[in-house]
Amino acid sequence: MPEALSALMPQVPLAVWWLLASGLVAVGIVGTVMPVLPGAALVLAGLALAAWIDGFVRVTPIALAVIAALAVLAWLTDYVAALLGAKTVGASRWALVGAALGTVLGIFAGFIGLLFLPFVGAVLGELWAQRERSAAGGANQALKVGLGTWIGLLIGTAVKLALVFAMVGAFVLAWLI
Repeated sequence: MPEALSALMPQVPLAVWWLLASGLVAVGIVGTVMPVLPGAALVLAGLALAAWIDGFVRVTPIALAVIAALAVLAWLTDYVAALLGAKTVGASRWALVGAALGTVLGIFAGFIGLLFLPFVGAVLGELWAQRERSAAGGANQALKVGLGTWIGLLIGTAVKLALVFAMVGAFVLAWLI
């Protein structure tokens, strides 16, 4: 077994390591719903640090590998959910670009912006892609694409959040057993 982190760096108080690990997990959970932060990766880093503090005695490398697999699934969910939602309703590449830009702008607009700007971006992107079609048909398609992309993003965020909490749950379970 690897040596405990506290044994490798005895000059750093144990409480500092635990605060750092807890902080990484907390920021990672927030990052799960804030697209600018790598949520699952931060949670994984915090849980790995917490396991290392103990020298991987309670949370073994095998348990950490399961947690890492959940982190990879959460990362993949980011890409798959929005694409599936968009593809289901026939979104163009411009709609996906618009949804991504709307998501980034939503970060600066607070929770409401984060919730609705991906939809607005997808609609505007699809309108741009549909600009040569009839106004009514293009607008209807744009709304359909915007809604499908937005629902995909929301479902993806919910799945990511569930996976991140499963990571924390797996850690707690490994720690207690």
